[in-house]
Amino acid sequence: MKRHTGQSDAARHWRPATQAVRGGTARSEWGETSEALFLTSGYAYDCAGDAAARFAGEQVGMTYSRLQNPTVEMLEKRIALLEGAEACRTMATGMAAMTAALLCQLQAGDHVVAGRAAFGSCRWLVDSLLPKFGIETTVIDARDTAAFEAACRPNTKVFFFETPANPTMDIVDLAAVCGLARSRGIRTVVDNAFATPALQRPLEFGADIVAYSATKMMDGQGRVLAGAVCGAQEFIEGELLAFIRNTGPTLSAFNAWVVLKGLETLDLRIRRQSDNALAVARFLEGRVPRLLYPALPSHPQHNLAMAQMAAGGSIFAFFVEGRAQAHALLDALELIDISNNIGDSRSLMTHPSSTTHSGLAEEKRLEMGVTEGMLRLNIGLEDPADLIDDLDRALGRAGL
Repeated sequence: MKRHTGQSDAARHWRPATQAVRGGTARSEWGETSEALFLTSGYAYDCAGDAAARFAGEQVGMTYSRLQNPTVEMLEKRIALLEGAEACRTMATGMAAMTAALLCQLQAGDHVVAGRAAFGSCRWLVDSLLPKFGIETTVIDARDTAAFEAACRPNTKVFFFETPANPTMDIVDLAAVCGLARSRGIRTVVDNAFATPALQRPLEFGADIVAYSATKMMDGQGRVLAGAVCGAQEFIEGELLAFIRNTGPTLSAFNAWVVLKGLETLDLRIRRQSDNALAVARFLEGRVPRLLYPALPSHPQHNLAMAQMAAGGSIFAFFVEGRAQAHALLDALELIDISNNIGDSRSLMTHPSSTTHSGLAEEKRLEMGVTEGMLRLNIGLEDPADLIDDLDRALGRAGL
């Protein structure tokens, strides 16, 4: 019985499709073929000495599911393999992962340079939470590498950005920005949720830390919440683990098991969804005033995006005349759901200004390009012809 091949050194040499199915898997003495689901909060020891040795780090084994769980560990090892990272730690949500990735390494007096185009809660971290702890922040247009350099200070510790950014589809030059950071001893934290490791691996471009909402494409079917942080073993098992140990943003074993099953089809799903998104985007481009999708030549950073990404992904943004027309279009949809989630196998559309980014002041939304007429569309696994029919009908009803 092949009990531990998924966690052996050989797994690092498997190709991504094999890693996505078998990476991280460790079987119990029962020899189950699917990953086992360990629903336990704690672990028993053969003797008091074993308990003491485990807590002292002198004996291999698990102590408490806030820190270790066999099902969660399998997921962490699988994501690390797919990412090309030394290690990974998972958390209960994507925002728990983003928060932990930043707070575990920052303290009062440090400085962060962040991309202005970001998910609303990520901007809240930068604009509201970090300053409460005495951490200085500067928000810049991350499309401009020179803006990162200009914003650097002697106390700058982290560059934090998304690429593609949510929801504006801004692209950051990973090699240039990560190279700049390394030359100055600054760490880069990259939110890679839109692309996933199936389309883009920031560590290959010099990034230090990659963070995810695994809720999105990794689960990919709208079932559970999860987050992940990948990077060097020293960072993950040192700074990050100490933060997780004492603050407890723990991923449940059940949610880890669901994401494990989602990863088995990640490559298949995101490539099919990228193909579908390109077909729908080509249709919409001639019907709406403006559309932003990295795989289209009309995207202002198309060449850079395609140099970094294997495909355009499942998400894009387009613009209509204002909130009234945007809501009219959403209300006229019959197939595509109105939902603020992304990465789902179902097509979903939302109005960011009144949902995902509604917590930001209007001037901040406009600064990053989130206007009242912006709509974000996640393309799923449906037949693209049906999606186009639905959009064609809804556009007509909305006056487009």
